[in-house]
Amino acid sequence: MKTTLLYQIQNLLQVEETPQKATLLPRKGVQMAFLPQIENAFLYLVDGKIADWGKMQDCPAAYFEADEKIEATGKMVMPTFVDSHTHLVYAGSREAEFVDKIKGLSYEEIFKRGGGILNSAKKLQAASEDELFEQAWQRLEEIMRLGTGAVEIKSGYGLTTPDELKILRVAQKIKAHSPIAVKTTFLGAHAFPREVSRQKYMAMILEEMLPAVAEEKLADYCDVFCDKGFFTPQETETILIKATDLGLQLRLHANELDYSGGVQVGAKYGAVSVDHLEFVGEAEIEALQKSQTLPTLLPSTAFFLRLPYAPARKILEANLPIVLASDYNPGSSPSGNLPFVMALACIQMKMLPEEALNALTYNAAFALGLEKSHGVIGKGAEANFILTQKVPSLAFLPYSFGSDWIEQVFIKGKPIR
Repeated sequence: MKTTLLYQIQNLLQVEETPQKATLLPRKGVQMAFLPQIENAFLYLVDGKIADWGKMQDCPAAYFEADEKIEATGKMVMPTFVDSHTHLVYAGSREAEFVDKIKGLSYEEIFKRGGGILNSAKKLQAASEDELFEQAWQRLEEIMRLGTGAVEIKSGYGLTTPDELKILRVAQKIKAHSPIAVKTTFLGAHAFPREVSRQKYMAMILEEMLPAVAEEKLADYCDVFCDKGFFTPQETETILIKATDLGLQLRLHANELDYSGGVQVGAKYGAVSVDHLEFVGEAEIEALQKSQTLPTLLPSTAFFLRLPYAPARKILEANLPIVLASDYNPGSSPSGNLPFVMALACIQMKMLPEEALNALTYNAAFALGLEKSHGVIGKGAEANFILTQKVPSLAFLPYSFGSDWIEQVFIKGKPIR
């Protein structure tokens, strides 16, 4: 039995008594400004799980006989982040398009020239599974050092049946070897390849890709890019119905580029989350209010593409929850840096630090069905947490957006940084 005591913690954030036994719900509206915490706290670990926490004055003397003791004076402890939207398995990079955007080309213009998703698909089709695994594993290690303790990985850069399956097999290999929780998502409906007609590609998704994904149990979720210039609401519905029949849960890219109807489709079919939401009006708000679907905002995508930021305050004022994620991908958000996402949420979307942290931990765990084990400092939960440097307050974290305020990241009680 391995025991660890962290003591004299300045602030222990996101504490939850027994998440496995509690009936938990995502925080929404004004609830998102609530962050349960303990000042001058201790945290006690046994064999990689959280056994106890509380105020220092209540810390049992026996805990000081732990195998490892870590003094945390002036430091904070919080759960590791949960990144519920990434495209971590891809080949190469697209910095040439980055320069094109600086010169003034739009996302749509680059796509029409064979760039964007089509560019990544061409590179991925030429890469082996071993090459993709090696590149994706480096990205996984990077985001873990930045505090991510659970991640979703989508396909979507294959655009052929063999290549979509190749991505998901790589993601499954990552899941098998990763120290952090991994969920996988089929996103064959990411774009239409130029080599086949729109009708034929829809048939490939419905008759080849989805049945193969389900048969091999390669994905937990099915996603569709329902947006201007991509998949229509009608096409999206057809795919979601088929995915549901095959036992996959649903997610959706929606309203990144325009009012697409994607939010309404996602809510109608019970998608776990609808993601992006740079364009949100009253119809979208109403659809979300009538559903359990989680609005997931991706501010680093808006930052990188110079898009309008999602209206976070409008969503919160409608008494809805918010999840934040990175959208780590080679074209529109080549970063999995969730501390930066937290800062963007505060600076550009006017979310309070407490709201942003809730959106990256507690609520984000619901977006991956991990709320019983992740996103909280809960007794009996995995000991996945961040130990900060000495910091004066929670607000200092997004305020100091260029500083590395993470001292250590613990996964199942073991420091990985």
